[in-house]
Amino acid sequence: MKILQDTALTYDDVLLVPQYSNVDSRRVLSTKSWLTKKIALHAPIVSANMDVVTESEMAITMAREGGIGIIHRFMTIAEQTRQIERVKKAESFIVDRPITMTDQHTVGDVKRIVEETDTGGILIVDQDEKLIGIITTRDLLFEEDDSKPVTAIMSREIHSAPPDTSL
Repeated sequence: MKILQDTALTYDDVLLVPQYSNVDSRRVLSTKSWLTKKIALHAPIVSANMDVVTESEMAITMAREGGIGIIHRFMTIAEQTRQIERVKKAESFIVDRPITMTDQHTVGDVKRIVEETDTGGILIVDQDEKLIGIITTRDLLFEEDDSKPVTAIMSREIHSAPPDTSL
């Protein structure tokens, strides 16, 4: 298709008509593209580093789709760090430093920490730092009594593995 230089087109102005292709299978095709010498994107889509476009939520979504989101610079260094930590933590299989609270805390305490850290789960430990339960956002979904102790709503059946366990 030839586009004239003084012509402006929108998505509605262009129609792509499928035609014959000698590609045997879609599996042999690749949209992989290199952003840098070391970073390859499986979907060459990059979200703009604008304050109204890319913060952690957009960067996570872009990464899950094979692209990349560039966090904007119009925030403090501490906030940029927090945004990037959220992105990195979103797809991590192993959490190096999990957030813990004691069995003395309340549901309101957990809700506040979940909101501040944008985490999906809080580990509950006793006074000896022994893991006794976990509270996830699902546990908090319909809980309205913020004064209730965490032990009343936490899941007690925990399965854990040592840090040297392979994925």
